[in-house]
Amino acid sequence: MSGVLPGAGLARVLTARGVITDPAWHRALLAVPRAPFVPDRVWIGSKDHPGWNMPVDSTDPEYPSWIDADYALITQVDDGTPSGADGWGRLPTSSISQPSLVVAMLEALDVRDGEKVLEIGTGTGYNTALLCERLGPENVVSIEVDEQVAAQARCTLDGLGYKPSLIVGDGAAGAPGHGPFDRVLATVAVHEVPPAWIAQTRPGGVIVTPWSTWFAPGVLLRLVAGADGAAAGRFVGHAPFMMLRDQRSAAPFGEWRQFVNEDDPSAQKGTTSANPRWISHRDEGWRLVVGHLVPGVDFASYEAAEDNHAAAGEATVYVFDRGTGSGSWALGEYEPGGPPYETETKGPRDLWEEIGRAWQAWQQAGRPGRDRLGLTVTPAGEQMLWVDAPSQPVG
Repeated sequence: MSGVLPGAGLARVLTARGVITDPAWHRALLAVPRAPFVPDRVWIGSKDHPGWNMPVDSTDPEYPSWIDADYALITQVDDGTPSGADGWGRLPTSSISQPSLVVAMLEALDVRDGEKVLEIGTGTGYNTALLCERLGPENVVSIEVDEQVAAQARCTLDGLGYKPSLIVGDGAAGAPGHGPFDRVLATVAVHEVPPAWIAQTRPGGVIVTPWSTWFAPGVLLRLVAGADGAAAGRFVGHAPFMMLRDQRSAAPFGEWRQFVNEDDPSAQKGTTSANPRWISHRDEGWRLVVGHLVPGVDFASYEAAEDNHAAAGEATVYVFDRGTGSGSWALGEYEPGGPPYETETKGPRDLWEEIGRAWQAWQQAGRPGRDRLGLTVTPAGEQMLWVDAPSQPVG
């Protein structure tokens, strides 16, 4: 591809915005065209039908403008079998990522010439091609769980002359027999970092992955593997990604009413000193802390009617376990004069008590933002959130 700049249009967009800082990745971006990796059919979220994704093919007049734009494009819905009529789908299950985020993740790897990389989630193969261009195909191993997606990626990569090791399999297991790796890059999000990724990374090697709790939006986590089999590192940016299928299956969807039954006569009435409004605080550090310390939590909040002057400032807040399957939920009646706050609770977990403990832990840690937080993952897969240094756990 010497002398040819098939990726010049996208590179120009990203360099103009100051996204690229590493010349080696700039060269890779110039050399790899994005267009061959964008399929003839993609999906976009529908404004008229929330929760649904509408198929759009290459005959759409806007389609060409998306190729070299800084947009993520959905390339598969509902694991390849759209659940709606005429190809409409509910759940995005594969995509070609937003180029600026692709670059941020690649630069976070801090890779050096000759190093070996494991990519979790081949997807369309665009990111794989960039890795091949930068490191050589012989140093790239990529794994994809979906056979159809993998086959299309292989075809596109072959057509451009890239022949990395491509595996069809469960990304959570890594690539046994192909390591150890100097770098591991996941293009799917995880709630829990799979121990196999750490075990297959050499001591001092780097793992870059989107990470999310059930509650907080995705963040980019950069871990360094230790000689003791653990890994630790900081959150270094935003990274909203689709979930690893191995960890997605337990994630139920639906609005709060599917988890809360206000008419349940067995719900227990009581009070709490935990402010029901804490759960809705928007600080990114708090959202990471509460999502980690109160697994599976989610909420819905409703303000008192504007014309109800007697209830000015009041709100009803529902919290519920979306992620762990305990069936627990609670409501809290916020009043400006509280605490205590009236509650109803159901299930084995006392969610208000858990939220209150998480709030106190965050306060005692100095109300850290995302940039001060990090994560340690043990060889057994246990995760510990910390502030400023691994020796300072939160909670």
